[in-house]
Amino acid sequence: AMMLVEEGKLQPDDPVSKFIPAFKDTKVGVEKKGDDGKATLDLVPQRRQLTVQDLMRHTSGITYGFFGEGLVKKAYVDAKIFSEDVDNAGFADRIAKLPLAYQPGSTWDYSHSTDILGRVVEVVSGKSLYQFEKERLFDPLGMKDTSYYVADPSQHRRIAEPLPTDKDFRTGNSRNPRVFSKWEPGTSGLLTTIGDFRRLAQMLLNGGELDGRRYLKPETFATMTANHIAPATGVKRGAYYFPGDGFGYGLGFGVRTEP
Repeated sequence: AMMLVEEGKLQPDDPVSKFIPAFKDTKVGVEKKGDDGKATLDLVPQRRQLTVQDLMRHTSGITYGFFGEGLVKKAYVDAKIFSEDVDNAGFADRIAKLPLAYQPGSTWDYSHSTDILGRVVEVVSGKSLYQFEKERLFDPLGMKDTSYYVADPSQHRRIAEPLPTDKDFRTGNSRNPRVFSKWEPGTSGLLTTIGDFRRLAQMLLNGGELDGRRYLKPETFATMTANHIAPATGVKRGAYYFPGDGFGYGLGFGVRTEP
């Protein structure tokens, strides 16, 4: 996404509805208790449109339904958003129909934001998320074993999977790594090797460059790794603040703020 920002095709303050119109009318769910003491969900308008930056820093108001409590979380579960394989466009439309858990820009909440960002990348680039990732990152970096599923049956023996007794913490969607899926999540789902991931990690450690090829300008990388939810921004921590104490959050990165 930041590559597209560098090319002038995308801006962090662009409203998401510019690329996915369904998000223009997405409402915010506010829990209220009635006279009988039962909680109900009141749907109110967004005070401002959620933006691309909100997707990047998990302040969009979009959430996950597989952990935590509340009526918005329940709405995600009841919608059964993983019940049928859809592409990124279809998945984004499903999320757009659900209420936001917070007003955009107000709260850090781990979420499907990055999945929606993946769809924005598709709209702006005119390519599927995997096509874009493969052309701009995986192939140039030499990540030959990175994809959303293992197409070659002779390579299935290399797939590492949890044992039946292992703790299973997934987003409610158990993908079979041997089978094609239309959904190409921005948050998860890629299969890779330690060698491939090392190449990506080294490029990031180098500030956006590897083997003489630059993927992001130094100033772009500095922007991504700055703390975008510092106290001055007014962004609050949600109930589950996974970066943890001593960390802020950038554009896709936890950012250490204390030694």
